[in-house]
Amino acid sequence: MAERLVEASRQRRVKVMTPAAGSAGRVAVPLLLCTLLAPSRTYVLDDSDGLGREFDGIGAVSGGGPYFGASLHILKVEIGGDGQTTDGTEPSHMHYALDENYFRGYEWWLMKEAKKRNPNITLIGLPWSFPGWLGKGFNWPYVNLQLTAYYVVTWIVGAKHYHDLDIDYVGIWNERTCDTNYIKVLRKMLNDQGLQRVKIIASDNLWEPISASMLLDAELLKTIDVIGAHYPGTHSVRDAKLTAKKLWASEDYSTLNSDMGAGCWGRILNQNYINGYMTSTIAWNLVASYYEQLPYGRCGLMTAQEPWSGHYEVESPVWVSAHTTQFTQPGWYYLKTVGHLEKGGSYVALTDGLGNLTIIIETMSHKHSVCVRPFLPYFNVSQQFATFVLKGSFSDIQELQVWYTKLGKPSERFLFKQLDSLWLLDSEGSFTLELQEDELFTLTTLTTGRKGSYPPPPKSQPFPSTYEDDFNVDYPYFSEAPNFADQTGVFEYYTNIEDTGEHRFTLRQVLNQRPILWAADASNTISVIGDYTWTNLTVTCDVYIETPETGGVFIAGRVNKGGIWIRSARGIFFWIFANGSYRVTGDLAGWIIYALGRVEVTAKKWYTLTLTIKGRFASGMLNDKFLWTDIPVNFPKNGWAAIGTHSFEFAQFDNFRVEAAH
Repeated sequence: MAERLVEASRQRRVKVMTPAAGSAGRVAVPLLLCTLLAPSRTYVLDDSDGLGREFDGIGAVSGGGPYFGASLHILKVEIGGDGQTTDGTEPSHMHYALDENYFRGYEWWLMKEAKKRNPNITLIGLPWSFPGWLGKGFNWPYVNLQLTAYYVVTWIVGAKHYHDLDIDYVGIWNERTCDTNYIKVLRKMLNDQGLQRVKIIASDNLWEPISASMLLDAELLKTIDVIGAHYPGTHSVRDAKLTAKKLWASEDYSTLNSDMGAGCWGRILNQNYINGYMTSTIAWNLVASYYEQLPYGRCGLMTAQEPWSGHYEVESPVWVSAHTTQFTQPGWYYLKTVGHLEKGGSYVALTDGLGNLTIIIETMSHKHSVCVRPFLPYFNVSQQFATFVLKGSFSDIQELQVWYTKLGKPSERFLFKQLDSLWLLDSEGSFTLELQEDELFTLTTLTTGRKGSYPPPPKSQPFPSTYEDDFNVDYPYFSEAPNFADQTGVFEYYTNIEDTGEHRFTLRQVLNQRPILWAADASNTISVIGDYTWTNLTVTCDVYIETPETGGVFIAGRVNKGGIWIRSARGIFFWIFANGSYRVTGDLAGWIIYALGRVEVTAKKWYTLTLTIKGRFASGMLNDKFLWTDIPVNFPKNGWAAIGTHSFEFAQFDNFRVEAAH
């Protein structure tokens, strides 16, 4: 690692900052010689002419505490709507019209945990899908504006009543058509419930048409507090700026949490404001806590995808976040004097108005900062010397704390390392930095920064090759069973009050109609589990069809797709139906039929299904008797185990067991 030269004064000693003792590198030379060889460009940081826009915070979808790790200011959660929303379904608090339950899913728990770590964290709720009853037969949440507004307001009221959570912002419909009349109805209903403090963000899609609509509609302009755009590529549009509303990148990033993802995150955190006046950037997603082979695997700021082992990984985007989040807070203001560096990269500066100053400088190269979207036009970053001059109320600052990140080769890589302080005692408020590609500097008057430490996580382990669950949980902490990942439909713990025997406690698929979709949910409900690399496995499960004549259930192995691709999932699916038939298919949709026939099966009775897949052949048993044997299955070669139903119908599962070998 090359030694770093940071010069605080032309008059006094040269300050040399070396991130790692003993690292090889070029010899530090006095600033005078450096400037002769490579003249520096000067950038003035001044508040004499007023300040820029108010900073609203950095966050993540579905944060952390101040001065430790990511220290997020905002947590944005999904208002579960029972539909597939990228990597799975999240349960609604109202599956049916007369149903209310504010303890389903994990979002309540997550918000409370975030509040424990940062009591001031901003909470945002946004629907992706909606339960089907709101659409009255249509795949559309705006059939009855009052009803949908009521549904969303009950979630906000329930958050306060049952969990003492104050929701600060609410959105409209994630990345889908925005109904401006609905926004007005929602605002009125919030006000009628005494929720004037809850602000509205719209439309969580593109800048248009919502910005133009606001300019043409004075009531709408008054109703919306924040214009939120997704993946804006650091730029906003003229209409959005003309509204004079807060502008947010209300979803951004969604990039693999490698160093390239960290580079993407570091670049947009600065340039979203510089290029587009966005005062908040919210990452999708917070923690990659879903099976890696689902869409956008490992696209969280950190990774925790092995609940069975407890293993987690604190990835570089966490420390890139800290460069901004640990040294700013919502309510600070950007300076007007922010911008791009001459040879690539950018700088922003923020103040609390009380004398504190934080400067964040990034030099992310094009090659190492490409986000998953949108297209990134080419730009060049090269080594440069940058001189910063503090003026206005900052001219008296005498010391700046310095935090440093270098992304790239392991031998040169440093994540959020505190360097020696920078003293400005006789420098007339100026200092010079040597900047290279893929670096981040934070220079700040705050002394509260802390990288923090945590015990080494448990070692990574594959999903257990033998796994079973009898679902015998009387008072479940969460509504869903561990490790099952619902992909269409919602599978919840259930108690059969009248059954005092083996099947008193089960797992039940609880949706009886298709939700209002956000993604392309399958026509069948399905929950996957296990290790995607599984090849040879035996799945056993007790099943109970609740719907006479038309009902059906399945168990499956080698399921090769999930998330937004679930409709096209392949695998080996073993079905039984209440009409007295069975079927073996090579896909979830049921187009590829390996076998079918009659069988003594009816609704309202428990059966045990067993599916064995070994090499190129599969066999199935009903109640421990072979129903079909040695069916050739050449594709797929591997995948998850799964359970599910033929349609959106009630059905129960019990005594699930899988034994697998790769």
